[in-house]
Amino acid sequence: MAVMTGRRRSRTRIAIAALAASSLLGLTGCGLLDDENGGGDGGGDSSDGTLDVVASFYPMAYLAERIGGEHVSVTTLTEPGVEPHDLDISPQQTAAVADAEVVVYLRGLQPAVDETVEQSATGEVADATHFTSLESHEPADEHEDHAEDHGEEGEEGHDHGEESGEESGEEGHDHEHEHSHDIDGLDPHLWLDPVKYAQIAEGVGAALTNADPDNMADYERNTAALVEELRALDEEFAEGLAEVEGGTFITTHSAFGYLAARYGLHEESITGLDPESEPSGARMRELREIAERDGVTTVFFETLVSDETARTLADDLGLETAVLDPLEGITEDSPGADYPEVMRANLAALREALGAA
Repeated sequence: MAVMTGRRRSRTRIAIAALAASSLLGLTGCGLLDDENGGGDGGGDSSDGTLDVVASFYPMAYLAERIGGEHVSVTTLTEPGVEPHDLDISPQQTAAVADAEVVVYLRGLQPAVDETVEQSATGEVADATHFTSLESHEPADEHEDHAEDHGEEGEEGHDHGEESGEESGEEGHDHEHEHSHDIDGLDPHLWLDPVKYAQIAEGVGAALTNADPDNMADYERNTAALVEELRALDEEFAEGLAEVEGGTFITTHSAFGYLAARYGLHEESITGLDPESEPSGARMRELREIAERDGVTTVFFETLVSDETARTLADDLGLETAVLDPLEGITEDSPGADYPEVMRANLAALREALGAA
């Protein structure tokens, strides 16, 4: 990895630096911070001169790594296999956030991360919600027969997405107040929409440039290449799901609202936005009615959340089960090695379940 000697954006050190210094004593022999609470590999100043970036969980880390390339050292607060919504932050991770030159996170998904960034971050902060718009998707127990409406919204959303995908992430960074609003009740699963994910990528690229302007050309080139890949992925989804527009699919929790709206589908979730909540008896009865009415063939579950409820519903109705991965982390059980591979596996799973394959 090439060593970067360019000028860094100066940062004010705060009192928590004392904690950072003491926590570094817990470094393991391989240079990673030991964490007993299920978090990632910590962080801190990079010894090789690269830009020190801390990412909240896999989708944010993927962007930082793809865009930063050889100029960044990225550590992740959420380890593979850990459900990110209820992550607890250790003192070592708090120190890592305080010491990071760039923090990339998604406000509203992980409350502990939100609090840590607000209280401790001293470098450049890239909040994904500042680079695209959040939406409110219906709670699981308030769905009614909106398949046709959702289909129309999804088609309009895709047309708008092609236009929005061209919006500048840097502009979003400069005018972040346009997206900075109360996020309570809004769906944080932005990364599962390739168009919105591309907008976030542009914002992350701008943040890396702000922190390390000497390597601006590389960040801009890498951002453009990634955005182009995400636009191509968007087209694959649009074409692959066009013939099943308006189709209904059932998931463990409501992670795929943006994807459904983008491509004209209708997601019904067992537990709503919180993957750890328990569905009511009324909700399970409602899902049975929806499955029979809409000809649902498959109940999707996830790799990081218990599949018990999904399998119970599927068994009761004689339906198939399959994985639809919300890409909150990559493990050996993931249907792909990275974001594009898992998204394409999700596309194949949706096509098969909806009768397009």
